[in-house]
Amino acid sequence: MTTAVHIFRWIVLVVGLFIIQCDGHYLDQFYCGQDNCYELLSVTRESTKQEIAKNYRQLARKYHPDVHHGAEQKKVAEEWFKKIATAYEVLKDEETRNDYNYMLDNPQEYYSHFYRYYRRKTKIDVRLVVVVTISIISCIQYVTRWQRYDTAIKYFMSLPKYRNKALEMINQSQSNGLVGGGKRIKLSKAVKKKEHDEQIRKVIENNMDIQGAYAKPEIKDILWIQLFLLPYTVGRYVCWIARWFWMFNILKHPYGREEQLYIIRKNMKLTTIQFDSIEPDTMELFLKQELWVKSNFERWKIEQENEKKKQMADNPRYKAYRRYMKNHGPGRLTFEE
Repeated sequence: MTTAVHIFRWIVLVVGLFIIQCDGHYLDQFYCGQDNCYELLSVTRESTKQEIAKNYRQLARKYHPDVHHGAEQKKVAEEWFKKIATAYEVLKDEETRNDYNYMLDNPQEYYSHFYRYYRRKTKIDVRLVVVVTISIISCIQYVTRWQRYDTAIKYFMSLPKYRNKALEMINQSQSNGLVGGGKRIKLSKAVKKKEHDEQIRKVIENNMDIQGAYAKPEIKDILWIQLFLLPYTVGRYVCWIARWFWMFNILKHPYGREEQLYIIRKNMKLTTIQFDSIEPDTMELFLKQELWVKSNFERWKIEQENEKKKQMADNPRYKAYRRYMKNHGPGRLTFEE
C-alpha cells in the first residue's frame, strides 16, 4: 500500500472527526449505523461464532436479490442483504466485535469509537507511522536550525562592530581587485543595497565561527542521520570510556586539555552546545583556574554565587523590589509606583 493511500485515509479520518463534531450523528458512521448488528442477525451478545455464521447464511439466502422478483422487492432485498453482510463482517471478527460491544456500552466516547473503527479499517502499518514521524521531526529539526542560524547572522549584520569590520574587509578586497572589477553597471538603490547586504552577509558567514544552538546546521545533526550513525556513535563512546578508564584510572596519566574541558563542563552541568557557546577567553580562564579539580571548582562556584548576590544587592530594581516586599508583602496588590 502506497504512502499516498495512507495519507488519504488520514485525511478521511480528520474530516470524519470534523463531521462528527459538527453534527453529532456518529452512529451513522460506524459499523451497522443506527441498527443493532446483533438484532440484524437475530443473535445476542452471548452467541458463538458458529451461531452467528449459521444465522447469517440463513438470512443471506432469504434476502439474496436473485431469489426475489420485481424491481421493488429486489431493491428492498438488496438493502437488507447489505445490512446483514455488514453486520456479519462486524461480528465474525473477535477484535471488531469487542470494539463494537465497547461502543454499545460507552456510546458517549465519540472520538474513541471513531479512532478504534478507522484504525482497524485502514490497517495503518506501525512501521510506516514511525518512518513518517521520524522524517517529519528531521525536517522540522533541520528547518529550525537554519532559521536559528539565519537569525544569528542577521543579528551580527545589525551590530555596527561586525558590520563595519565586514565593510572594511569588502573595501580591502575591492581595492585589491578581488571583488568587483570590469565595467560597472548602473543599478538602482534597492538593488545596490541588496547586493551590499549580501556581500556583508557572505563575509560574516565566512569569518564568524558561531557555536552552540545557533551554529550552522549540518546534515549529520538531523535525527535520521543520527539514528543511522547510532551503532557507530555507541561503539565510539564505549571505546572512549574504555580509553578514559585505562589512561586515567589505571595508568594515572595527567589530563590533557580536552579532558580538562570535559570535566569542567560536567562540573558545570552544561550541555555540549551550551559549553561550546562560551567565549574562548573565558574557557582559557577556566583552565588557568584549574576548575577540573573538584575543590577548585567548588571554591569558584561559591565565589560566583557571592558575586551574583552582590550584583543583585547593588541593582536598583532589586532594591526597589526588596523595599516593596518589606513594606507590602507578597499578598497585597497596590497601584503605588
